[in-house]
Amino acid sequence: MSTRVEASQTMITIARRQQFGQWFRKTALYAVVTAVALSMVVPFLWMLSASVKSESEIFSFPIQWIPSRFFWSNYSKVWTELPFFTYYLNTIKIAVLTTLLQIITCSTAAYAFAKVKFPERDKLFFLYVATMMVPYQVMMIPQFVLIKKIGLMDSHWSLILLGAFSPFGVFLFRQFFMSIPEELSEAARIDGLSEFGVYARIILPLIRPAIASLTIFTFMHSWNDFLGPLIYLNSDSLFTLQLGMQHFQTEHATEYGPLMAAAVCAIIPTIVIYFLAQDHFVEGISAGAVKG
Repeated sequence: MSTRVEASQTMITIARRQQFGQWFRKTALYAVVTAVALSMVVPFLWMLSASVKSESEIFSFPIQWIPSRFFWSNYSKVWTELPFFTYYLNTIKIAVLTTLLQIITCSTAAYAFAKVKFPERDKLFFLYVATMMVPYQVMMIPQFVLIKKIGLMDSHWSLILLGAFSPFGVFLFRQFFMSIPEELSEAARIDGLSEFGVYARIILPLIRPAIASLTIFTFMHSWNDFLGPLIYLNSDSLFTLQLGMQHFQTEHATEYGPLMAAAVCAIIPTIVIYFLAQDHFVEGISAGAVKG
């Protein structure tokens, strides 16, 4: 009898230790995730706080998160002293057109690589995806020479056309296309749909998570791009937000208050795009990791 009691107590002790171990691991995981999240949020909060501070308070230590006086004039200065609305429209134009063109080009190319059979298809896809390994610095000069020869320097179309093609987007879409049963395409062809009809009416509606993922990636990259506009745009009326904000950085000083206010205004569209597409984005990333 005493042996059974000791055995049951031992099992209870082991169970309690296992529960404590699970609780400790879960608590440690949540602590790490919280710390990482805070490390990403703190710079944004500092930027938001600095956008309504005076120059003397911005770099005060310790950090005064809530300023003693709110300088809303930083925001008015952004919109009145600079053609900030023009920069905004230029950036929206480039980001939206680049995103739309990239979705079209990547989805059609991925459909061909996934659903259309032609000689050396897989080898050609491998070579195309391998271009992702080529650093941008290697392609920068040939692209510049090409854009100059076709007369697109100092034009938004230079940035739009260069950003309209993406090996990453083709790879992402192809992984989704490969997971769609071939029977759907065959049934649509039997019903009389052309190849483009199968792509547009059957396959494309099934990859909304992939479209949302590529939309976020492409829009944010185009919106935040600084090097491309710096190389190809010369006229102030064509500048994007990233170039326009340089007006607050002079040779001798930087107006950090208005600069932070401009940065806050500049990130609003990216936050809106993410929240609108976040459900499909999470689904697309998690599904794309296991498909193919």
